[in-house]
Amino acid sequence: MTDVENKLAAARTRLILDKPFLGALVLRLPLKAATWCRTTATDARTLYYNPAWIERLSGAQVQFALAHEALHCALGHFARRGHRVQRKWDMACDFAVNPILVDEGLTPPAEALVLDIYRGMAAEEIYPCIDDSFDDSQMMDEHVWDGAEGGDGGGQGEQNEAQGKGGSDAEEIDANAGGSKPQKAGAGGTAGEEENGPPPPLGAREKEQLKEQWQRHLAAAAQRAREAGKLFGQLARLAAAALAAQVSWRALLAQYLSQTARDDYTWQRPSRREGEVIWPSLRSHSGDIHVALDVSGSVTEQDLAEFLGELNALKGTLPVRITLHACDSALAEGGPWLFEPWDELRLPKQFAGGGGTAFAPVFEWIERAGQHPDALIYFTDADGEFPKAAPNYPVLWLVKGKRPVPFGRRIQLN
Repeated sequence: MTDVENKLAAARTRLILDKPFLGALVLRLPLKAATWCRTTATDARTLYYNPAWIERLSGAQVQFALAHEALHCALGHFARRGHRVQRKWDMACDFAVNPILVDEGLTPPAEALVLDIYRGMAAEEIYPCIDDSFDDSQMMDEHVWDGAEGGDGGGQGEQNEAQGKGGSDAEEIDANAGGSKPQKAGAGGTAGEEENGPPPPLGAREKEQLKEQWQRHLAAAAQRAREAGKLFGQLARLAAAALAAQVSWRALLAQYLSQTARDDYTWQRPSRREGEVIWPSLRSHSGDIHVALDVSGSVTEQDLAEFLGELNALKGTLPVRITLHACDSALAEGGPWLFEPWDELRLPKQFAGGGGTAFAPVFEWIERAGQHPDALIYFTDADGEFPKAAPNYPVLWLVKGKRPVPFGRRIQLN
């Protein structure tokens, strides 16, 4: 083994002993020397490194560099960009990862930019905060999982699939293309020639498969570190959040509405005038849903309109009666507003917002009115004063932000 390989092996061993969660993740990435990358790089399958750069680092800095790439993969950064600009997304991912590793006591190389302002924030939250003129030349590593700015690259897996469906057709397409191979934007070198350039970018199917694999790796690493008594603090919260069930709030709303709009058959015995034979008959009950909107100013009017539009689309498929509340520190004047199943759900007016946030007024109104809804759906950022006790009906909180709720079902909105 060369001196660089020994340094890498020692860094991985130290991570396994001191930081078993990070160490287990690093072990999932094969190491490969690559002169085309300036420092390190990953495509979520392999960790590439420039031997000359690794040679200049201390052992502690090498640990940081390895953990940095592994954490990108474990958090699924390669599959979460969507339609965001690639350059800004790559920076947001780095700004999300670096403070975590520093808080874990790892030593960043000089190329790693650590901004305290982004500590505790996810890449999706950091992305809109990055100015378009920000210089991305200071990024420590290269993310070679993506294609050009337009989206995914062709991915080797998709190329193989095309060849499997019809090898001659694929060869004919390549021949017509003049034999040239696609270039990897922004990474240098030629895509597909791993000896002289970066690997081909991942296709959509590859990203989904790798995302599932890394979720399993993350679960196994968290379990190993927990058993060793070395998973706590921010990494413990990070693992819990990443492994939490990814529930679609739209699907959950549909589930609530379908449960409350009870269209079913009844086998109740009919009157004697109808005869002795019991035939099933259709009974129908319109669900009674209360919806509360946080209009304190921290939730934008566009957020409210999008939420109501989604709810209106779901309501149109089921007979659900909705009572709409608007509240900041007190209930809005003129409310609540009642929408029958055939009515379009819309904002009754523009709300000025401002002031503090209190959730109790909505619950108090329902209690004073003597109502018992099938469910209360509260759209909020959860930054306010909650009631002291939970009601005796289901409460579904649709939360923008990271604040917890004391009772009911909390669904995270991104």
